[in-house]
Amino acid sequence: MAPRILLARHGQTAWSLSGRHTGRTDVPLLDEGRRGAKLLGERLHREPWSGLRDAEIRTSPLLRASDTCELAGFGGRAREWDALMEFDYGAYEGMTPAEIQAVRPGWFIWRDGVPDGESLAEVAARADEVVEWARSADRDVLVFAHGHILRAIGARWLGEDISFASRIRLAPTSLSVLDWAYGAPAIDIWNDTGHLAK
Repeated sequence: MAPRILLARHGQTAWSLSGRHTGRTDVPLLDEGRRGAKLLGERLHREPWSGLRDAEIRTSPLLRASDTCELAGFGGRAREWDALMEFDYGAYEGMTPAEIQAVRPGWFIWRDGVPDGESLAEVAARADEVVEWARSADRDVLVFAHGHILRAIGARWLGEDISFASRIRLAPTSLSVLDWAYGAPAIDIWNDTGHLAK
C-alpha cells in the first residue's frame, strides 16, 4: 500500500481565534485548543486509526503544534522538524488580514507573499520536502503543524502550484488525510473537525 500522510493542525490559540497571522511567534494553546487536541487524540486512538502504531510522526517545534501533538498522545513518538514550521510572515506577523488590507489594498498572501519574511517559493520548497519524505516512507506518516504550511503541503501533494492552497482552508485541530486514487495523489479527508462535536 502506498503511504498516506495525515495532517493535524494545531489547536485554537488567541491569535488564530482573532485571525492574526501567527508565524514564528510561539503563542500557547487556549483551553479550547487543549481540549480539541485531546479529542483529536481520542479519535486517532480509536478505529480505524488505532493509535497509528506503525506510523512515523513529526511535529513543528513551535509550542502550539508540539503541545497539540503531546496532548493528542503522540509526543513520545514524535520528532520535531523545522520544515513543518509555519510561514514566516515577516512584517505581517501578528496582523489580521483587514489590518494588512488597510496598508496594502488588494493584498492576497498566496499571490503577493509578505515583506521581510519567507517567499512563496521558500514555503513551496519546504512543502515539497515534506511531500517527498512522506512519499518515500514505507508506512503512513502523521504530522502536527500549522494552517498555511499544511495547506501548502496539500497543494503540493496534488501537484498544484502553491496558490492552490488558497482554495483548501483548514480549521484549528482539524484532521486531513492525503492519499492515492487510481495511482494519483488525492485528498481522502480534508478539514474534518467531527471529533470536536463532543
